[in-house]
Amino acid sequence: QVQLLESGGGLVQAGGSLRLSCLASGIRLSMYDMAWYRQAPGKERELVAKINNPGATRYADAVKGRFTISKDNAKSTVWLQMNSLSPEDTALYYCQAAARIGPRNYWGQGTQVTVSS
Repeated sequence: QVQLLESGGGLVQAGGSLRLSCLASGIRLSMYDMAWYRQAPGKERELVAKINNPGATRYADAVKGRFTISKDNAKSTVWLQMNSLSPEDTALYYCQAAARIGPRNYWGQGTQVTVSS
């Protein structure tokens, strides 16, 4: 059974930092591209950052220079380091695993990030 377990969310003041973690079980991260998405109230889910297996990364324009995605295949863990947080970053953050070959696609339950002004 595949599980993606996010943690690290919370309440932080504007300008602060948080580090989200996504622990994967039931899959080998080397076979998946990993990503963080977020969904704010009343808005659609949007891509925040993505990392593939050679380690290439891609970021949404809104988070470039502030957020960093990284992973450790041996630890089955993906992280999202978030710095210089603003209230606009408030959302439910989801971890996603997308198979490099085939249609398999898994999501975690999400971790809430709330940034106060």
